[in-house]
Amino acid sequence: MTTEDLGKTLRRLRRLAGLTQEELSERSNVSVDVIRQLEQRRKHSARLPTLHALANGLGVELTTLLGDPPAVSSKGETDGPKFVAMRRAVMPALWGPEPQPPASDFSLDALRERIADGWTRYHSAEFDSVMDALPVLISDARSVTASADQEQRGEGFAALGKALQLAGHVAVRMGKTDLALISLEQAIDAAAQSSNPLLLPMLVNSTAWTYQRQGRLEDALAIALRAADDMKSAGLTETADGLKVWGGLTMSAATSAARSGDYDRAADLMERAEKEAARVAKLPEGGDSRMVSVFSPSSVRIERVRLAVQYGHPEDALALAKGMRLRKDTPPSWRTWLLLDVARAHTDTGDAAGAVKTLESLRKVAPTWMQHHTLAVAIVRDLWSLPNHPPGLRSLAEFLGVVS
Repeated sequence: MTTEDLGKTLRRLRRLAGLTQEELSERSNVSVDVIRQLEQRRKHSARLPTLHALANGLGVELTTLLGDPPAVSSKGETDGPKFVAMRRAVMPALWGPEPQPPASDFSLDALRERIADGWTRYHSAEFDSVMDALPVLISDARSVTASADQEQRGEGFAALGKALQLAGHVAVRMGKTDLALISLEQAIDAAAQSSNPLLLPMLVNSTAWTYQRQGRLEDALAIALRAADDMKSAGLTETADGLKVWGGLTMSAATSAARSGDYDRAADLMERAEKEAARVAKLPEGGDSRMVSVFSPSSVRIERVRLAVQYGHPEDALALAKGMRLRKDTPPSWRTWLLLDVARAHTDTGDAAGAVKTLESLRKVAPTWMQHHTLAVAIVRDLWSLPNHPPGLRSLAEFLGVVS
């Protein structure tokens, strides 16, 4: 992100939060002069601790302040043909043709496999290929909802809900949260007519995440807690899939609470999640894990690391991450975020060598993701400003374009 972009984003987020520069200064413990210089673009990008403090004062993720990583390759366009095609699939043209029943040789199992594969690619940050696939996935799912067979129609609505949920997640990654909410609202309508009782709470979780991206933390907290309580009341947490969905909602609620400044409540929710996560392996197996919320002892620990480093407890984050053994089903996106958070924690504690070593590991497992991630760039830029550069830093700085 350029200094100009940072200044514009800081001013926009501050105004959206209804804060004066003085009020943001008080909430973040960053001087008014620094805030003013950043907004007026008279100051170069601040050090990471300052950016962390400003993000916390605004109640947003640091990546929201820095700018989200692009969801397409560096050669892509956020409103290019692929995204327009996805938008049209989510919002069909007015007076367009009604969906027609699928052909006799259509395979619902194959459609479900294609949607599950789309989620796998999404978690691997292969957003270009997901956008390629989504228009056909959504169209094929809509055709199943027009089937004369009632059972198949219910399965079709479930498939449509998952395809639209995937489109919503991609839209968030593109910075198009309003389109994401439209897609998720349509998915919720499909869930009401589907045969999957877990689909609605999964979609609520996605909606809560989108609200978080919009800074609507109270709304995100409220709907996540309500959906989690409803699942408990309905007895939907006695299967592995059901408990995973409940866990995803609970961790989402904890994130909203933490960003709102209620760290005690966030810690309580995460403790509940960690306790329940131990039950997942003991419960009856469900369906395709690619189609269900991410929730396991590993994912809870990763989220605890993220919250600790984000809210100024880097030593706790490093202690939580030490000796972690990730399950094989932990998505690549969660693994990469863990490494990035550990690098942030090392930077915050002044361990430049530890940060570089972690970033080198991240480069090995997710080079493309790292190269386009603004937070990875910010960490390396921060390290490069130090008087003494640890071994390996120049290679990372050249790789990320911090130095030529």
